[in-house]
Amino acid sequence: MGALDHVQIFKPDKSILRIDYRPRKGTDCIEFLLRSDAHHDNAHTDIDMERRHLEEARKRDALILDNGDCHCAMQGKWDRRADRSALRPEYQYGNYLDRLVDEAVKFYTPYARNWCMMGLGNHETSILKHHESNLTERTVEKLKGLGAVNLHTCGYAGWIRLVIHAPNTRRVGSLWVYHHHGYGGGGPVTRGTIQTARMAVYLPDADIVWTGHTHDQWIVPIERYRITTGDRTYLDRQTHARTPGYKDEFSPQEGWHTERGGAPKPRGALWLRAWLTNQGIIEYEFTEAR
Repeated sequence: MGALDHVQIFKPDKSILRIDYRPRKGTDCIEFLLRSDAHHDNAHTDIDMERRHLEEARKRDALILDNGDCHCAMQGKWDRRADRSALRPEYQYGNYLDRLVDEAVKFYTPYARNWCMMGLGNHETSILKHHESNLTERTVEKLKGLGAVNLHTCGYAGWIRLVIHAPNTRRVGSLWVYHHHGYGGGGPVTRGTIQTARMAVYLPDADIVWTGHTHDQWIVPIERYRITTGDRTYLDRQTHARTPGYKDEFSPQEGWHTERGGAPKPRGALWLRAWLTNQGIIEYEFTEAR
């Protein structure tokens, strides 16, 4: 039996997704695929890379967390940015919004069991604002009917609480992840890393701050000097992680990204591996998914 057989996922609050992991002895580690900005329906999205990562998540028994903009949804006839050349063939006719959902569900169904979070990005909130249709909720509802029993719709921002229980003891650890789809343009020099200093101020309880949106990739650790109510000082770390997505806007050498002088952006996602120590602390590590 794999890790997913020992996971319980629920939402105690509309802005909190709680993941409880009760491993058996010898399976104390849980893994996650952190992804955002897939822009799945865009012709410039690296579908092969996206599929490869999802296949690996299934092999690893990892949970899939999506931080928004799974749908690109920019090519409707109402959108001034629309460009038919940016559409893959299966989207170039008929009921566009419905096809966005149906084609995504078709692609993601083999990985439904591993999926536990699908958040909203600015592309989905734009459709919700102008067309009163929540593409993310519609995608989740269909996937839940096809085996995604652990999948939940999350908002543009919110909390993920990971709780790991040690087998055969009362030892338990908790890890808080704040997810936000992202904002701003990233910046050609800072690539958005300046936001880590701002977010660290108003998110003192987060162990990990996870963002996307700008199609950059980085991991920025911030060391902190803390003190307990029992007058004990200690050091801990808040890690800021940004996931890049799967869309390659640079290689075509035409269109809005090229005209504004946009640079190449990384593609991929991040693996997060977490485990409980003998001291009841959850340790974790990131690796790049390419």
